[in-house]
Amino acid sequence: MSQRILLTGGTGFIGQRLCPTLLEQGYELTVLSRQPAKSVMSLCGPVETTRDLNQLRNHRGFNAIINLAGEGIADKRWSDARKKALRDSRIGLTETLVDVARSWETPPAVMVSGSAVGFYGNQDDQAVTEDTPPRDEFTHQLCRDWENAALQLSEQGVRVCLSRTGIVAGPGGGFLQRMVLPFKLGLGGKLGHGQQYMPWIHRADVVAALVWMLDNPDASGPYNVVSPNPVTNEEFTRTLGDALNRPTVIPAPAVALKLGLGEMSRLLLTGQKALPERLLKEGFSFQFPELGAALADCLRKES
Repeated sequence: MSQRILLTGGTGFIGQRLCPTLLEQGYELTVLSRQPAKSVMSLCGPVETTRDLNQLRNHRGFNAIINLAGEGIADKRWSDARKKALRDSRIGLTETLVDVARSWETPPAVMVSGSAVGFYGNQDDQAVTEDTPPRDEFTHQLCRDWENAALQLSEQGVRVCLSRTGIVAGPGGGFLQRMVLPFKLGLGGKLGHGQQYMPWIHRADVVAALVWMLDNPDASGPYNVVSPNPVTNEEFTRTLGDALNRPTVIPAPAVALKLGLGEMSRLLLTGQKALPERLLKEGFSFQFPELGAALADCLRKES
């Protein structure tokens, strides 16, 4: 019998690559989305869809849940209303998901739930592993409460994995798509002083790590889903400029970013030197551990 997975966030930047990977491995997918079924299938492939988790109450159940839903944290300035929307789209949805799963005839064996390295808050230049104490700020509070909502399902004996994902590089979307045009125009440059770390990862490695957590019966708890080679913003800027054969001499001053973005500027001006300590110790292998090769792959597929 095929393994059935309930997936939230399936139409997102990561989900659009995760769905075909899971389908190729023989999984049956049900994707939660507000989009019409045809639109979901055009992005995800031959999947079933649901628009409302409550439709799945008292369901026979799914073998696994992958929970990636959440509005883009960098899409809009962080007003109080925006912060509430970010929390509702992550924490509120996850609480509903857990409540619905508790009503199933059979609980899932595993839930792989999204989080982010923002869990740790700004960590300057110290190495950050899964054991690093966080700094209490908005991104930490958001990720902490998101993770705690998912961990409630462990009370039913469900194995819960938390994907503390870094900045995802991939073709056709994400933060890299926003950067390429200004860099191609010669307008690229470091952000602020440029020494803040960018815990990046190629989308192919994110997908592989999520599948690894799904399939590995010994995996549980938080994992830093980041490249083993974090770089500073200045290094990232230089590497992207080299990949595009463009200069990177026009910096974005910190004061201008703070004025334009408010509190959200911390996403650009602070960071984490996050390391995938647990993934490496437990045998996960990265396809794109080096930034240069990762960017070259992304840009080649863009063209």
